[in-house]
Formats: sequence, structure tokens, C-alpha cells
Amino acid sequence: MPTGWGIVAIAAGLTVEIGEAAFWVWLSKKRKPAIGAEALAGAEGIAVTDCRPSGRVRVAGEVWRATCPGGADAGDEVLVERVEGDLTLLVSRK
Repeated sequence: MPTGWGIVAIAAGLTVEIGEAAFWVWLSKKRKPAIGAEALAGAEGIAVTDCRPSGRVRVAGEVWRATCPGGADAGDEVLVERVEGDLTLLVSRK
């Protein structure tokens, strides 16, 4: 049978464990998952072909159709502004 201090130590450890679990659950629910094409806004990439105004860019390891109103040459660094309806990225030269 545990002594008085043993019960206090078990209760304190249990309280700490429950508090830590509650904190991690709260933190995981606070952040939205960054998945899908919509998560590409703000990502950086490289123009694979000339984009004048349309072409292809490599972003996050994949090649995407892109529109660059300002124009970009192959090899230029680009920044994704948004994803348009048919999964075409609107990009600007960095």
C-alpha cells in the first residue's frame, strides 16, 4: 500500500501527464493542415519554361501550369500568388 507521499507523487505525475496531453491536443487543433493546391500560395519555385504569360514552373517538387503576367524566363525564381480554377498557378517573378 502506498504511503501518503507516494499517493501525492502519483497524483502530481498524473496531473502533469493530463496537462501535457491537453496542451498538445489544443495545439494540434489550433493549426490548419497545409495540404492541397490551396496551400501553395506564398510558395517559391523555379520557372521551367518561359512564362510569357503562360508556361510551367516547379513548385514543391512538382511541375505546374502557370501564368505570369509580368513574364519570367526559364530558371527565374517565382513566387506563387494564388491558385486559379483549373489548377493553374498565378506567379510573379521574385
